[in-house]
Amino acid sequence: MFENKILLITGGTGSFGNAVMKRFLDSEIKEIRIFSRDEKKQDDIRKRYHNSKLKFYIGDVRERESVDNAMRGVDYVFHAAALKQVPSCEFFPIEAVKTNVLGTNNVLESAIHAGVKKVICLSTDKAAYPINAMGISKAMMEKVFVAKSRNIEDTDTVICGTRYGNVMASRGSVIPLFIEKIKNKEPLTVTDPSMTRFLMSLDEAVELVIHAFKNAQNGDIMVQKSPASTVGDLAQALLELFEADNKIKIIGTRHGEKRAETLLTREEYAHADDLGNYYRVPADSRDLNYSNYVEEGSPKITEAYEYNSDNTRILNVEEIKEKLLTLDYVRRELAEINNTSR
Repeated sequence: MFENKILLITGGTGSFGNAVMKRFLDSEIKEIRIFSRDEKKQDDIRKRYHNSKLKFYIGDVRERESVDNAMRGVDYVFHAAALKQVPSCEFFPIEAVKTNVLGTNNVLESAIHAGVKKVICLSTDKAAYPINAMGISKAMMEKVFVAKSRNIEDTDTVICGTRYGNVMASRGSVIPLFIEKIKNKEPLTVTDPSMTRFLMSLDEAVELVIHAFKNAQNGDIMVQKSPASTVGDLAQALLELFEADNKIKIIGTRHGEKRAETLLTREEYAHADDLGNYYRVPADSRDLNYSNYVEEGSPKITEAYEYNSDNTRILNVEEIKEKLLTLDYVRRELAEINNTSR
């Protein structure tokens, strides 16, 4: 489906967008457009790959005109541009709204106008039962693309999304933080050792995107089943891998954090399709007919349970170490430490 086609990746210089770009570079795709506001990272990617398939567009999803410039002639869009850091969104929630909500609307409107075949919007487990500004803005982003998908019957554009848990070793995540502290002989700061988080590699996250491009229908949210670990066991696994004796310092849960993350709410689980390695959450197809919301219901919601990082498969320390060793980043850091110690 991608042969001789053009793919636009918004936020293409971020961890996730960059991983999707690398996955498509070796395919039969004709062109990959990297759209972001970070000219330095674009230049780094240009120099690193020297690949004629890559085209670079400076712009911001907040500015519709810059999105339109990059959208012309595009067949597929992977929308990864977002403000993702919980603390910064908490302090500047309007900025999160401008990028994550209004920016997404700009991308969708531009894609529809340009006749794009399919748009995949990237979401996060923090959008399910959100308690912080980042999660709330991503939950609203999901509502925006689902609502937009309902109102485009007269176009050929398919709009859907993926929701994923913690991507291991992505920028700003806890694994690089722990490794940096291990290297500096500092205590590993753990909020709550019993706190659980989904563990997904970038490669696994990219496979979810590919699955959505191939299989998702209008308004779908695609979720990949994922194991989890406690934060305490993750810290212990890293200490054992790096043969380090750093202390673990318990600092308490930070503002805006949950004890467990949710990938499917109870309400979504009640009507989700189990596809083996994935869940498909179809869009609510009801219109604004009032009786559909007040007079008609389903007992499934009260019988269902949410899918979260507490009730998925919890990895032990040895299993976490095995998963960590699949990451290029962790292997590089281990090799660097081993070379330094010789």
